Amino acid sequence: MSLNQKDIELVERIIYKNADDIATSICRSFERLEERIDAMESRLSRRVGEVEDRMESSRQDISDSIGNVKEEMRDVLRIWDEVGQLN
Repeated sequence: MSLNQKDIELVERIIYKNADDIATSICRSFERLEERIDAMESRLSRRVGEVEDRMESSRQDISDSIGNVKEEMRDVLRIWDEVGQLN
């Protein structure tokens, strides 16, 4: 079944009449998409901040542990020096 000229013109009129509605619908879809993207960016930013905070906390814990080990090693060396001087 082929379309005749009247059918084509009818389809064109329907499309032209509904063009504003279609454009509005597309616009709203893009707005919703933009809102979702903004929400995802916000969540990602918050999660990245949490990871950075954890990394900083871990770095500080490691630094403190290294400082404690250094202090204990100095104590051990000092004791060895004292014991060596007694002999």
